[in-house]
Amino acid sequence: MSQVTSTDLYEVTMALSYLREDMRAPATFSLFVRDLPPGRGFLVAAGLEPALDYLSRFRVGRSDVEEFAEALGRPAEDLEPLHGLTFDGQVRAVPEGRLVFAGEPLLEVTAPLPQAQLVETYLLSLLCHQTAVASKAARCVLAAAGRPLVDFSLRRTHGPEAGMRAARLCALVGFAGTSNVAAATRYGIPASGTMAHSYVEAFPSEEEAFRAFARTHPGPLTFLVDTYDTDGGVATAARVLADLGRGPGCGIRLDSGDLGALARRARTALDAAGLGDVQIIASGGLDEYAVDTLVRNGAPIDVFAVGTKVGTAADAPYLDAAYKLVEYDGRPVMKLSSAKVTAPAPKQVFRGPGLRDVIGLANEEPPEGTEPLLRTVMRSGLRAEPPDTLAAARARFEADVAALPEAAGRVEDPVPPVPVASTRLSALTTVVRHRIEARSRP
Repeated sequence: MSQVTSTDLYEVTMALSYLREDMRAPATFSLFVRDLPPGRGFLVAAGLEPALDYLSRFRVGRSDVEEFAEALGRPAEDLEPLHGLTFDGQVRAVPEGRLVFAGEPLLEVTAPLPQAQLVETYLLSLLCHQTAVASKAARCVLAAAGRPLVDFSLRRTHGPEAGMRAARLCALVGFAGTSNVAAATRYGIPASGTMAHSYVEAFPSEEEAFRAFARTHPGPLTFLVDTYDTDGGVATAARVLADLGRGPGCGIRLDSGDLGALARRARTALDAAGLGDVQIIASGGLDEYAVDTLVRNGAPIDVFAVGTKVGTAADAPYLDAAYKLVEYDGRPVMKLSSAKVTAPAPKQVFRGPGLRDVIGLANEEPPEGTEPLLRTVMRSGLRAEPPDTLAAARARFEADVAALPEAAGRVEDPVPPVPVASTRLSALTTVVRHRIEARSRP
């Protein structure tokens, strides 16, 4: 199935009508998040790279027209104006890894109206999902306070492709590795993983399981110690590691129970066995809240493996995002619906020290001491610069996090910065509102 037909039907009906009415003038659409989800002090911009891949390949082929026609219950000839449509517009966007806040455009598309309309659904789907997951993963990084994290999300994400995205996004915000082999090889992320409980259960005893594993794998070794009795599993793992002369780089994994208490007892046992350099890895339903509690309580855990709740952004699995027309054929437009008012015209976000942001017009000069966040990443349907790298995105993320106000970075009850509108944007909004209201009067 073509990516072109992965869209909402009303995108097709509108685009076809625009073509029939010869409404092909440039239109600018702005993609933004209206309000941050509860419990979020920031979002991490993500999904731009696959979005640019999608736009650069976009072309309505013959089979796409036939699918559109079938969905509408109409002859394919009726949809013929869509055939051959490509994306040859401009895209301005916030680069991946930067922190963003409510109301700020993540991306703005300027293209002939039918083109800009038809790509809406796919762009929203890409950027919303990936920004939500990246933001969840980023909060885990903050909660871990410098301790490594590993992505274990693949088996619980909403499909394998979502798992690939999650692994990439976790690496983007600084995770040390992933259990996902395909993602590790595609994105150059260290792969991590050893054994499951089923492996231990397949042997007559834990010790036989551990020794068999050591015979197959030269190491470093990580033994899963909570299949039966965790304290006993730790003692067995310590005995086998000491007997085999394994230590540096090896570890034990705790996957259930009171992880803080179990980690303390495990650390004591390992140290007593002369295995002070054996790491303790914790997993099992972790997210930023659990990691934050463990770190603040001083649990001697060296590595956190997080999966389900991060890969699905469990507590905030969607964003209240919109893709709204802000200008058509040089005319600024806006929406006045209750609780869903939009601001007119193409925009820019000007970032000052401490992530104090001003949302202004795209053509206004940056206020002193600020930098513009959105940059041109596509012209005439072609990338304006080489594909971004995870390393570059991670560097942007780390720089923004370093400037993030403490209240916004808290795991519990964060307080997000609130961007302000520039004087010029506020004035234009008032003018456009009055114009619309005047025309709407009976």
